[in-house]
Amino acid sequence: MALVPGIQSPTRKVPAHIARPEYVGRPAPAAYTGPEVQTAETVEKMRIAGRIAARAMAEAAKLIAPGVTTDALDAVAHEYMCDHDAYPSDLGYRGFPKSVCTSINEVICHGIPDSTVLQDGDIVNIDATAYIHGVHGDLNATYLVGDVDEESRLLVERTRESLDRAIKAVKPGRRINVIGRVIESYAKRFDYGVVRDFTGHGINTSFHSGLIVPHYDSERATEVIKPGMTFTIEPMLTLGTYDYEIWPDGWTVVTKDRNRTAQFEHTLVVTADGAEVLTLP
Repeated sequence: MALVPGIQSPTRKVPAHIARPEYVGRPAPAAYTGPEVQTAETVEKMRIAGRIAARAMAEAAKLIAPGVTTDALDAVAHEYMCDHDAYPSDLGYRGFPKSVCTSINEVICHGIPDSTVLQDGDIVNIDATAYIHGVHGDLNATYLVGDVDEESRLLVERTRESLDRAIKAVKPGRRINVIGRVIESYAKRFDYGVVRDFTGHGINTSFHSGLIVPHYDSERATEVIKPGMTFTIEPMLTLGTYDYEIWPDGWTVVTKDRNRTAQFEHTLVVTADGAEVLTLP
């Protein structure tokens, strides 16, 4: 049965002492004009932000079970980030009304937490980003709800594997499209769709720096990977088409054929010989 929007709870409050990203209260963020290669100091701050985001997501995920609302997941992640003096980056980004994204079954990304109740057999993605010390850390993962069918379980497992393979492919001197080439070639083995219009991105003091990281083999993704670059990889794989529709809320992206989709994400920094994951709990 296709999902429908639930009822949203009131906007959650963030304590006044917690620093806000510059875009909060504005229709859009300021354009990022800084470098994609970050200093060691910025990377260390991103480790802190990434750790908080990862732990907030893990705390919310402990709640996942049939009968739990996605709004309840949002509440746990929100409280964890605020308790650790981090701002939930999603809250107020281009008007997004909640602190994490929760995407169930056919929702590719950007699902808004609300009164929707998780059902036995669902899969649900939690996407959490924390802002602290002037930088962001961003990750997501897809979880099984109760007794999930084999096809969906394999989709989740293989999507996670596609991220792991892409991270291993990151090497200085390679072009950014090696990431998408690895993901797409793996996904094709199982006849999965690879979402094209929603990508990984540069991240640092900016939530989205302007650097684009496609998850398919794009001839336009020619940027050379350099040590110190920070970006996300977040493949979205589908059981059917990668074509999509967006709900009237302007955020919730669903597969056009309403087949299921899964996603995993980490924030990385490029090292001298590979990549370090910054979003570990």
